[in-house]
Amino acid sequence: MPIGCRRKVFSARRFVVYDAAMVRSRISAEIATGAPPANLPERTVSELSAALKKTIEDAYGYVRVRGELGKVSYHGNGHVYFDLKDDRASIAGVIWRNVTSRIKLRLEAGLEVVITGRLTTYPGRSQYQIVVETLEAAGLGALMALLEERKQKLAAEGLFDEARKQLLPYLPLIIGVVTSPTGAVIRDILHRLADRFPRRVLVWPVKVQGEGSAIEVAAAIEGFNALPVAGALPRPDLIIVARGGGSLEDLWSFNEEIVVRAAAASLIPLISAVGHETDVTLIDFAADRRAPTPTAAAEMAVPVRAELMLDVASLAQRALACWQRNQEARRNELRSAARALPGAEQVLALPRQRIDHAAERLRRGLRANAQIHRVSFSRSAGRLSPHLLRGTVERRREHVGAFAERAERALRNVVAARRARSERGAQLLAAFSYRGVLARGFALVRDAAGAPLRSAAAVSAGMPIEIEFSDGRVGARADGVPSADPAKPRPRRGGAAGQGDLF
Repeated sequence: MPIGCRRKVFSARRFVVYDAAMVRSRISAEIATGAPPANLPERTVSELSAALKKTIEDAYGYVRVRGELGKVSYHGNGHVYFDLKDDRASIAGVIWRNVTSRIKLRLEAGLEVVITGRLTTYPGRSQYQIVVETLEAAGLGALMALLEERKQKLAAEGLFDEARKQLLPYLPLIIGVVTSPTGAVIRDILHRLADRFPRRVLVWPVKVQGEGSAIEVAAAIEGFNALPVAGALPRPDLIIVARGGGSLEDLWSFNEEIVVRAAAASLIPLISAVGHETDVTLIDFAADRRAPTPTAAAEMAVPVRAELMLDVASLAQRALACWQRNQEARRNELRSAARALPGAEQVLALPRQRIDHAAERLRRGLRANAQIHRVSFSRSAGRLSPHLLRGTVERRREHVGAFAERAERALRNVVAARRARSERGAQLLAAFSYRGVLARGFALVRDAAGAPLRSAAAVSAGMPIEIEFSDGRVGARADGVPSADPAKPRPRRGGAAGQGDLF
């Protein structure tokens, strides 16, 4: 709705705006006279905002706009807010969550795009904005420029250096594949592996294009690296990141920084097999090896089993032929050495002659040795006459008799000393025994258990007791309560407390 001349009037109640559309004639007259419009109908701010919103939406509806992205903000609920600008103006934009999932690009500041959407207003901030329905890059050149800029940035960080790349294992036991589980890529890889050299394959299913695909691919690479070596799910020896061919927009997920950094940080050797031979993505530069197709990646991963068997058989034949040639050469050398050596008769002739001479000398030596021993025996026999033997025996007998007498005297002395000591001990035991005291007229009183009673206080009326005299024991029972002895106790000999002298 066109808006004519207006004025603002501040009242105590609200902000009032007069619209001159309904009173054109009066406005024209007042303008001609220079007087401000009067008697215009009042509208609230909300009513005016709604009228403006309806006017803009009715007048424009769907629009197609080309511009450069300014500030881009991804909200936690899935919505995206951004600024679309050129060299002279800027307009706000919003992409709702249901539309965000259909956009293949990762929006960044500086990206030139073409947007189709509805123009509307946001009354809360008094601004107009475009609600995006579709968004695409302004052209292949813009995407290539963004790709080149990102490539230079990551290359400057050293993620593409050849020194960081790892060698592929010659024959991996387990191969991890990051790809879509429903596409033809995984079937081609499995079929090619089965043809060349069957290996165990672990498939990590991911989306290979669209919103969230880059995050899933990076998480799959990091997940394979996080597997323990000896865990329930074995860690692969090689990773293949594969996807079929497509446009630059379809393959854009493999140009995202999160995927490139995950590939560069992988400790497991990684093969990039994204697209066809002509397709190049940034993950190809960060991977340890690039394959033109997923099938070629399978060929790089394992050798041909039949060829290996032929190579092994050929090597075995060559090793056998080499061993046979070596043995024949050694045999020829042995024959040559044998011809140069003397015969057995020549080698043994001199030793045999020395043995014959030694045998003759041995016979004469035995006779001479026997004669020497006979003479020595005769001399010894002369010294062993009966008279000499009797004298020696007598001397030995006298020595033995003397030793026997000395031993007998020593034994008697020891027995006498032991007997005297035993007697002294018996006398000392008798002197310290209480039975000597009983023999002088004393008695020992015990309780029923046989324990000695040392005081009258330990005896109670009717208590069974036992009295031991020097010639026997008598059983008794206490009668009455014990009383203290009024007589003054006789002081013990020695004048000191403790054990007295019983004598």
